Amino acid sequence: MSTNLPPLTLFGALRWDVVRRRLPASGVRVLEVGCGQGAVGVRLAAAGYDYTGVEIDRASAEVADARLAGAGLPGRVVHGSVESAGLAGGFDVLCAFEVLEHLEDDAGALASWLPLLRPGGLVLVSTPAWQDRFGPMDTAVGHHRRYDPPQMRELLRGSGLTDVGGRLYGMPLGYALEAVRNRVARRRLTADGTTTAERTARSGRLFQPSTAATGAAITAATWPFRLAQRAFPRTGPALVAWGRRP
Repeated sequence: MSTNLPPLTLFGALRWDVVRRRLPASGVRVLEVGCGQGAVGVRLAAAGYDYTGVEIDRASAEVADARLAGAGLPGRVVHGSVESAGLAGGFDVLCAFEVLEHLEDDAGALASWLPLLRPGGLVLVSTPAWQDRFGPMDTAVGHHRRYDPPQMRELLRGSGLTDVGGRLYGMPLGYALEAVRNRVARRRLTADGTTTAERTARSGRLFQPSTAATGAAITAATWPFRLAQRAFPRTGPALVAWGRRP
């Protein structure tokens, strides 16, 4: 994998450690819905996947596109919605990391994406977990909900997916990160007067590290926590789930 990788956030590093273990062998076509600033997209392209990202926030899409080009990697980023992107379909993997919780009609959105996936293709999503943990940061970044694991399984099965599974992650560091984010949101973000759509658009720009040195520090700092969370797949404040299109 290329060493010219954009830095992940602290939570992003925890998530990527789970997600990368669920991906099929490289060389397949991957669509990432809501690719943000491209930290995951560059990793997927660098690992040999045929990558396409879609991002509704123009500023984030431009960063993601520049990061792919700067790393000298193939792949593309499309600014817009899945519906407006003009995608041909036939993808082997459809990813949506921290996206469904921003959508008022999550079931409808998921159903509209699935025709882009080939039969037998993998859906891989991540969301915040546990509705009773809904807090100031959820409000500040435009979340409509968090997901209890049974609710997520019901959503995926209801869309027609099979082989549905999932696991929690983020124990123990994720709990501390959420506490800090909620404190920041309570003090500085929740009373800013923006709409839910505007909060959703900016969500991918918050807490984003920008330098290689910061990225290296995050990788080193999260190493013991990435190891720890592997031992606790049924505990954590966040969720990764998957299923296959029949």
